[in-house]
Amino acid sequence: MNRPYGFQARGKGRMAESVVLLHGVWMRSPALLMLSNRLRARGFNPIRFDYSSLFRMPSRSMEKLAMKLYGLGPGPVHLVGHSLGGLMAIETLNRYQKLPAGRVVCLGSPLAGSGTARVLHEKHLSFMTGKSGPLLRGGLMQVPDGRDVGMIAGAKGRGLGKIIRKFDGLHDGTVAVWETRIPGLREHIVVPVSHTGLVFSKEVAEHTADFLLNGSFER
Repeated sequence: MNRPYGFQARGKGRMAESVVLLHGVWMRSPALLMLSNRLRARGFNPIRFDYSSLFRMPSRSMEKLAMKLYGLGPGPVHLVGHSLGGLMAIETLNRYQKLPAGRVVCLGSPLAGSGTARVLHEKHLSFMTGKSGPLLRGGLMQVPDGRDVGMIAGAKGRGLGKIIRKFDGLHDGTVAVWETRIPGLREHIVVPVSHTGLVFSKEVAEHTADFLLNGSFER
């Protein structure tokens, strides 16, 4: 198995590795309870990180997240982010040095920028993305060096985005599959799940646990 960072296999007497879970825009941490329980059943120590996606600048939430990660070190400490949460996780790793080692799984995160957020901005509806709007619209250039980052994109087109915009190709109802791709991703898979459904899907939870364990979505 490919296990960088000195990760240890699960086994009797092994300490559970921490996984910090980040919700998306319009959500709060209780939405991640089902995913949290499923990761705990796979032997992890899940921690739901709560932040204000609308009324607080992302930079302030990233600082809070970085302090949380430093406190959980020396590691490994993994990150799992749904939608905006994936952007928050990766940008925190880009901005802060010497954070604990760990893998990252993004669930339907528009790392290349959200067309839905851009349409909302053009229609003068930016209040719907709040202070996270610029991050959602602009996306990121690449993932941080030395991190295994996996993406699980949804392809069941159900969601508010279908009302707001026209999609080019596969989408999950809010984010187009192509918007989930940027340079540096270790693996990228597409599942038949809607954007919101990504945090409730058993299949997605199993894929997430597999990647955190092995750096691969394949068992």
